[in-house]
Amino acid sequence: MLPKKVEEILNRQILREDYSSQLYLSMASWAEAQGYEGVSGWLYAQTEEERMHMLKLVRYVNEREGKAVIPGIETPPAEFGDVFELFDKVLEHEKFITGSFNEIIAVCIAENDFTTQSWLQWYVTEQVEEEAAVRAIIDKLRLLGKHNLYMFDRDILSMRGTGQAGTTA
Repeated sequence: MLPKKVEEILNRQILREDYSSQLYLSMASWAEAQGYEGVSGWLYAQTEEERMHMLKLVRYVNEREGKAVIPGIETPPAEFGDVFELFDKVLEHEKFITGSFNEIIAVCIAENDFTTQSWLQWYVTEQVEEEAAVRAIIDKLRLLGKHNLYMFDRDILSMRGTGQAGTTA
């Protein structure tokens, strides 16, 4: 059985994973409308992965005799200045999610919920990989500069497996 504080913070993370999925969907739509087929494909894949992360949390909470809550989310931004800004926002968001999982781990430790702490290690590892993958994309963007985005857009889908255990957070 989940301690109440752990259940509450996991439900907060369900909200955050749902928002992550919608944020990346909004980013994918923006990129697609700008003609960035590769970037939009990468972001659509991220959208699905975030949804999978949310569902994994929902199932865990329910399996541990808690009650997963499916909240409404705020509307994510729909406009991004350029691809550089977009990926800076992706990295910023992934860092936020990493911090969120660190908070959950701290609550698990305080509540002596070592089962959930152990179960969450998958997410901790995933977040390390997510941040590394996005940093690699940002590094490539900086190397290419604003005048070579066609080549970047063409090649980004092949970067989805780089430094990742399955895919991302």
